[in-house]
Amino acid sequence: MDKTLLKLKALADRNRFRIFGALTQYEELCACQITELLQVSGATVSRHLGILVTAGLVKSRKESRWVYFALDEGCDEMDNILDWLLPRLRLSDQIQADLEVLDGIMAVSREDLCRQQRGEACCPVQKKEKADG
Repeated sequence: MDKTLLKLKALADRNRFRIFGALTQYEELCACQITELLQVSGATVSRHLGILVTAGLVKSRKESRWVYFALDEGCDEMDNILDWLLPRLRLSDQIQADLEVLDGIMAVSREDLCRQQRGEACCPVQKKEKADG
C-alpha cells in the first residue's frame, strides 16, 4: 500500500502530472526540455523529477551532459495507471496545450535550449578556425 500511496502523491502535483502527461507522448525528454515546458527553474524541475523517480513512475539515464527521463515501464502498476490516466490526459486542456508547446520545444536543439536557459557558458558555440593566410 505504501508504494501505491507514493505514486498517487507523486501525481497529485500539477507540474509532476504535466511531466507525466508529456512522457506518455514522448519516449523520453531531457531535463532542459522539461524545464522549458514548465517554465520553472532547473532546481524545481529536478525536485519534481526526483519525486517521480523515487515513486517508481519515471526512470532516468545519463548520456554525456544530458539526463533523459522516461516512464518506467518496469513499474508493476504502470499499465493500470496508464489505463486509468490516458483517457483523462486526453481530455485535459493543460496537457493538450503542453503537447503543442512540446512540439516547438522538440524542434530546438538541446544545446540551444541549454544556452537559452543557462547562458553561453553552458553549451558554447563551436567557432570555426580562421584559415591562415
